[in-house]
Amino acid sequence: MKAIRRFSVHPVLPEPLRPLSELAHNLRWSWHPPTLRFFSELDPEAWRLAGGDPLRMLCALTPSKLARLSCDGAFLRRLAVVAGDLHDAVNEPRWYQQEAATGDLPRAVAYFSPEFGITGALPQYSGGLGILAGDHLKAAGDLGVPLIGVGLLYRQGYFRQSLSREGRQLEHYPALDPAELPLRLLREENGLPVRVELRLPGGRSLRAQVWQARVGRVPLLLLDSMVGANAPAEREVTDRLYGGGGEHRLLQEMLLGIGGVRAVRAYCRRTGHPAPEVFHTNEGHAGFLGLERIRELGEQGLEFDAALESVRAGNLFTTHTPVPAGIDRFDNALVAAHFGDDGELEGIPADDVLRLGAESYPGGDPGLFNMAVMGLRLAQRANGVSTLHGEVSRAMFAGLWPGFDPAEVPITSVTNGVHAPTWRSPDVPDDAAALPDAELWALRRRLRERLVHEVRARLRASWRERGAADSELGWTDGVFDPDVLTIGFARRVPSYKRLTLMLRDRERLTGLLLHPERPVQIVVAGKAHPADEGGKELIQELVRFADDPRVRHRIVFLPDYGMEMAQALYPGCDVWLNNPLKPLEACGTSGMKAALNGCLNLSVRDGWWEEWFDADFGWAVPSADGEAAADEDRRDGIEAAALYSLIEDHVAPCFYERGGSVRPGPGPGSDSGSGSGPGSRAAAGGAGGPVPARWVEMVRRTLSRLGPKVQAERMVREYVQQLYAPAARAQREAGPDAARELAAWKARVREQWPSVAVGRVEHERHDGPEGAGRRDGHDEHHGHDGSVRQDAAGRQHEPDDGLALGSCLTLRARVVLGTLSPEDVEVQAVSGRLDGTDRITGGDAVSVPLKPVTSASGGPDLEGRWTYEGTVTPGRAGPFGYTVRVLPAHRLLASAAEMGLAAAPEAEEV
Repeated sequence: MKAIRRFSVHPVLPEPLRPLSELAHNLRWSWHPPTLRFFSELDPEAWRLAGGDPLRMLCALTPSKLARLSCDGAFLRRLAVVAGDLHDAVNEPRWYQQEAATGDLPRAVAYFSPEFGITGALPQYSGGLGILAGDHLKAAGDLGVPLIGVGLLYRQGYFRQSLSREGRQLEHYPALDPAELPLRLLREENGLPVRVELRLPGGRSLRAQVWQARVGRVPLLLLDSMVGANAPAEREVTDRLYGGGGEHRLLQEMLLGIGGVRAVRAYCRRTGHPAPEVFHTNEGHAGFLGLERIRELGEQGLEFDAALESVRAGNLFTTHTPVPAGIDRFDNALVAAHFGDDGELEGIPADDVLRLGAESYPGGDPGLFNMAVMGLRLAQRANGVSTLHGEVSRAMFAGLWPGFDPAEVPITSVTNGVHAPTWRSPDVPDDAAALPDAELWALRRRLRERLVHEVRARLRASWRERGAADSELGWTDGVFDPDVLTIGFARRVPSYKRLTLMLRDRERLTGLLLHPERPVQIVVAGKAHPADEGGKELIQELVRFADDPRVRHRIVFLPDYGMEMAQALYPGCDVWLNNPLKPLEACGTSGMKAALNGCLNLSVRDGWWEEWFDADFGWAVPSADGEAAADEDRRDGIEAAALYSLIEDHVAPCFYERGGSVRPGPGPGSDSGSGSGPGSRAAAGGAGGPVPARWVEMVRRTLSRLGPKVQAERMVREYVQQLYAPAARAQREAGPDAARELAAWKARVREQWPSVAVGRVEHERHDGPEGAGRRDGHDEHHGHDGSVRQDAAGRQHEPDDGLALGSCLTLRARVVLGTLSPEDVEVQAVSGRLDGTDRITGGDAVSVPLKPVTSASGGPDLEGRWTYEGTVTPGRAGPFGYTVRVLPAHRLLASAAEMGLAAAPEAEEV
């Protein structure tokens, strides 16, 4: 019978065992091997049944068992050691405390994300964005960064995935009870839960309680709308991660951003935690946090424009999206209905909210509100998540800075990293790169053998869910071989990640899988969004191929990809495959996690692999370009053929080469088990057999050279030094008076900017240390080849004899500033190599400030022009040119491009 009421019954721990509760509630156990061992040895069977979740295991222990443990002196001494280690880990000074003693670092940082992947015991993530957020919190805690994480508590998580008999993705949404998760309610002094409340149209309210998770020393606040005071519709706001659309998604993002700031304020008030000076928005979903901060300052008497400048100073926006289609956008009318007089943020007109998210640039949709655009306008600093993604982001959002080339758009990059203690197998020692060849090769085989057992168990369970009987599944005992080259491919399944590129030529793939001497086995996993029918079809296509009896022992699809499965896949694979459509992979951190375990990368040069690819520790799949890239079918054919060739001609021979010869692997159709096939271990170079020297050397270099780069501690240090610290300084400088000054100055500059112009520019050549100068006017245009050329107005000019390398040009420019003064602007000479259209190439551009020349009057000439002078010098031979431009300048601007304003000569004047 189905129960009509449900309760969570908690164990009552005897006083000596109280530290167990703290150990179970602090998620540090999920990446700390000594704590994991302590719990697993406490009751191995209960640990297995609890799925490795300490809190669930404690709930399963009988009162008699707890009573015996509370009297067990040896156990209590071990408990004291583990509990003391946790206390030290969350309290002792770390890297950040040392840096704070000598640097100007923020007192605290609030980190907002729509999802957090901390552990499978707290399923609040869907993929890379959430795992990255979880790794950010973990690494911040390890470094001592005073971070507060902020997200939502989804009562049904993302979804659990299974397969139908036909291989179709099926979704299941298990109900999560916070009382059974490693969470605690944030409470007021009187014991009642802290509540945050949002006003909704029509007099409705959205209320939420705040759950706390402990991620090492970092608190994670999760807002939960499933409270009795809410109407049924509002209770469902935090039902599913990325579920629903329209108003449902808007309310989730309002609760995350606006409610999240209110939750942070309540947490700091209740715990004494320092108030954040920096607010970090991980993607646009939490962008409304900036508006809530503006509202707070408005209550303190600061006008909207001044409050905006103050908020921008301390806001950081990280974009993970390489395509506009990946950004949340809402109808303007829907957004307007939720703000202003009948909604949230009292005192802030809805029109001011809409302007912040308006796509007011060429190609934008004036009827839509863009969350990423709002995030960028509310943040003085922004970054992408790899060097290439930074370039893509600058081009994608260039319309917000219309006076600048994409290369100058003020979006930097911090390449993602992964938390090594979470993703490196405990069997891979810190000094694995120093192991002798034979030991390192034996370690890799042990990891592969463990993966074989994992694959068989998961595949068998999947087929049972698909309706197969045990009697039909004997073949699963022969799936995979611990001595066969193993390739992994696991990630979300949007179309651009190209799950089925490997199926482009099925006969060729089959030949690779069943090669008589160099066979390959492939493990695949991934989830498609429930609304993505195209992604589901890709999964079904892959599953149907893997179901073929000819190859099913060599290629498998494992459903319900999550953190637990990932932690088994990365160490056990020899090669990690990634073949996205370049440049649509913002970073792609799964390959980083694999690399921490000595797995080699085979990837399109996108995301982080474009940045750190080296032939010493992996392979790059060539990308089609030119006309071939524009033809989807042709592009995929070219890149798939390149992938097959790499595996066939380079990857597999390298793996199977033993002592100068290629050793044969198991024959086609072999069902050899974990070394059970006749001669399989020796035949494939297993333990005790010859070592593939080149392969092992690539593993060693992956561990020693790539491993340190991909770690989240490196990433968080860069955030602290390059973004958090400058944002904290800017926030401190942007007090009420300074914010008012900056807002008034910006308004004045924008009003006067149409009057700013660059007039006549002339230069004087200095051909060498002893050469005489030669003055040229701005209207003397010369071709690079010495021929007569025409300018934009059609005028012809005599040829120039060029410049010798080492020469320089002294420039003199007449600049009209209107009512602005030289203190309001910076006049620059921008010079560098020219491309085929005479544009200065962004990577080679050099900007040199020009100085105003003091006139007799101390001001402009009679025609209102100021004279500026300076020198430019070609840095290399080849086509070279310069231009002059005027930019706004103020001590509180983070960059000269911040306002998107630039004045340069008209084309016919250059």
